[in-house]
Amino acid sequence: MNKICIMAAFMLLTVHVNAQQQKTPRQLFPGLFESVQSSDIFPDNKTFVDCTPKYPPSQIMKAYNEQLGKTGFDLKEFVVANFTIPSGVNNVFETNIELGIRKHIDTLWKVLQRKRDADFKQSSLAALPNPYIIPGGRFREIYYWDSYFTMLGLQESKQTRVIGHMIDNFAYLIDTYGFIPNGNRTYYLTRSQPPFFSLMVNLLAKSQGNKILLKYQPQLLKEYNYWMQGSTKLAKNNASHSVVRMGDGSLLNRYWDESTEPREESYIQDVDAAQNTKEPLPVFFHNIRAAAASGWDFSSRWFKEANAIGTIETTDLVPVDLNCLMYNLELTLAHTYQLKGNQAFYKRYQNKAEARKKAILKYFWDESAGWFQDYNWVTNKISETPTLAAVFPLDFKIATQAQADRVAQGLKLNFLKPGGLVTTLNFSGQQWDAPNGWAPLQYMAVTGLENYGHNDLAKDIATRWALLNIRVFKKTGKLLEKYNVVDTSLTAGGGEYPLQDGFGWTNGVLLKLMNKYQIDENPGE
Repeated sequence: MNKICIMAAFMLLTVHVNAQQQKTPRQLFPGLFESVQSSDIFPDNKTFVDCTPKYPPSQIMKAYNEQLGKTGFDLKEFVVANFTIPSGVNNVFETNIELGIRKHIDTLWKVLQRKRDADFKQSSLAALPNPYIIPGGRFREIYYWDSYFTMLGLQESKQTRVIGHMIDNFAYLIDTYGFIPNGNRTYYLTRSQPPFFSLMVNLLAKSQGNKILLKYQPQLLKEYNYWMQGSTKLAKNNASHSVVRMGDGSLLNRYWDESTEPREESYIQDVDAAQNTKEPLPVFFHNIRAAAASGWDFSSRWFKEANAIGTIETTDLVPVDLNCLMYNLELTLAHTYQLKGNQAFYKRYQNKAEARKKAILKYFWDESAGWFQDYNWVTNKISETPTLAAVFPLDFKIATQAQADRVAQGLKLNFLKPGGLVTTLNFSGQQWDAPNGWAPLQYMAVTGLENYGHNDLAKDIATRWALLNIRVFKKTGKLLEKYNVVDTSLTAGGGEYPLQDGFGWTNGVLLKLMNKYQIDENPGE
């Protein structure tokens, strides 16, 4: 084993130790946790795991075990007495619609900003050293891939310093845990999310120069090592953690979570959903968690049967969007070594990127469908579920012009709706399916289409999406997490929780598209 491999192994071992030292609410409050999450005390399972204990967990558990079963014991009263209950993010904020949507977004940057965290070890919050922007609603912490799209708006608002703080926080998380968790909560320390860190760094480098790429090269390398963990000794047609070695020897990635338990923040939903699966429960819960790592939780994209979450098979799928993001990470690493004048390592990562590009075109392009699809590495079959993830090869200029033209045609014929692009063509009841549209996917589609000269379609998508956002804002005073793009008179639905407002990535993408295409917030007036 060479020196680099030994160092990487040591860093990963340190990462696992750090993650294990921070206990989750379920680990801190065994029995009490299950009782609360299975009760109707809080309609949302995320509320309890975000509570702050008023006393040491051992003291709370001693009191709970002593009082449990006694006459008159009230679980809700016990929780209220021993925990500080978190409030909704936007409860104290009242919108003034008359001031307009741009002023609203400018105000929201302040409403959604959090100062550096106090390091209170009993809380599930993994403290961050710098200020940051949260999504809003029930999402009281920073989220990984959300933050890139939030940064697009912060860039438009000239809030470069906030972008820098957030990237520093992500670098801190990488240095502490070896990867960027789903969010800065202890119950998220078993998984990451779509790896947008290299895009964040490149975004900041546009305004501050190549010194930014060099500054964050160590963290970029650590993130890459996290995603490629176990790849060196991996046999063909096998997988380890997030990496898969395909039948031809090429390396691709999948979404992964280290746990096989129900998610703590969605405990009762996972337990209930498990009643409708034929899979062993550890396998089912693992696939549920891996789908959460994708950010697309949940979508028929991950199911064997479109309307059956019990058939979820996330870890069997090699996703097209994830591998395009990994391609960008490899190119970014190559660029950092080029800037340093290290030709050998520049070529190493450039070759990795070229090998991945070749594999992406081989495994994900479906010629008969004219679409980029996920690939099932277990069955060696391409997925038959078309999704908006197909635009990612256009975003990173991996597709050929002919392929991009066919994707553009498919978008226009099948995915384009009155309010923008629908996420999939399946009306499954899951939130990452029809009729819903999401800000990050609209943006990736728009930029991908522009890379291949489909400017009119890109503008059409951006305009439909922005005008839908604006109409809903004027009606409700809110910018929402997701939208119904099929019937724009209806609100979006599906998912495990009520529709959230705030909303970080919606604000960011909307402001970016309005500025880019000079979209009037008072059309027709």
